Amino acid sequence: MSDDTMTIREMCDAFQVTPRTLRFYEQKELLFPIRDGQKRLFTKRDRARLKLILRGKRFGFSLEEIRQLLELYRAGEHQHTQLARTREVARERLADMERQRDELDEAIADLRDQLNWGERVLASMSNKDAAE
Repeated sequence: MSDDTMTIREMCDAFQVTPRTLRFYEQKELLFPIRDGQKRLFTKRDRARLKLILRGKRFGFSLEEIRQLLELYRAGEHQHTQLARTREVARERLADMERQRDELDEAIADLRDQLNWGERVLASMSNKDAAE
């Protein structure tokens, strides 16, 4: 490996992804490794893009959203357009995540109430059986 490129195995080890994942991202035109016969060599740019792809996936962005944001970088403008759009999409995603968390918190509270009710009913039944 040179300082500028990494093999598919080195990328997998560095980012804890599978070769299939890298090939999939290449197929989806998210990564653009250099082809040397059957060999793929990933550049620093590919590594930076993969880091952004994985972060985007962790935040729940779709691959299409990630692709669009990465494409904005090519548009120039010293990343202004990309950063502004990323901020917009991230705010939307954060609102979705907070809404999901609120719904999950509510479901957890409801389930706890049901468990407490069930425990009270069982305790009541056990007390009746012991009294008889």
